[in-house]
Amino acid sequence: MPASDVMGVDRPIVRECDMSQRGSKKAIKTTDAAERLRKTLAKRTKGELMDVLVELAREDRNILRRLEARFEAEAPPKELAVATRQAIADATAFDERDINHNFRYDYAAYSEVKRNLSRLVDLGQLRLAMELSLELMDRGSCQVEMSDEGLMTEDIEECLTVVMKALRKCDLSPREVIAWCEGMIQRDRVGFICDRELRALRQHIEASRS
Repeated sequence: MPASDVMGVDRPIVRECDMSQRGSKKAIKTTDAAERLRKTLAKRTKGELMDVLVELAREDRNILRRLEARFEAEAPPKELAVATRQAIADATAFDERDINHNFRYDYAAYSEVKRNLSRLVDLGQLRLAMELSLELMDRGSCQVEMSDEGLMTEDIEECLTVVMKALRKCDLSPREVIAWCEGMIQRDRVGFICDRELRALRQHIEASRS
């Protein structure tokens, strides 16, 4: 029996079973298309597939990041720094029209920042990782400040934790590490991003110096 709205216009009742069936059909069609693509790609040479992947990666940074993460592509420190700065810019971007809202942001870009900072630390490029962390704190805390609830705070902190852990056992001078901690705290526009961790790190370094 049709349902009527307040104006007396009959509307069809949409049952849950009908909706689930439509969803299943859509999923089946998508699966079929993916399987057809798999069969088509299987007929191509390795070189052709590589060319297509590289072309797609050049056109779309998200695809590039997924491929690099999936296959653990290696890169020298300078290239890592460039890629990380671009990832920071992408991760912390926001539309001024969305200020004071829980706007969408690029999770994948934050993941690349974290991954690259870890790789720089492993390559012995801790100072470069520290420099990039300062940039991340500056831009990331601005993004948090402009949002409603700062949902990206955890992503930022996960990136910075990589560097802070390395600094606890590094051989850099205490003065350099303490100066970095102070710089990070000063660049934090909201005053709570890794605040406790940074102050604890500074106290740890000061205690080891005495």
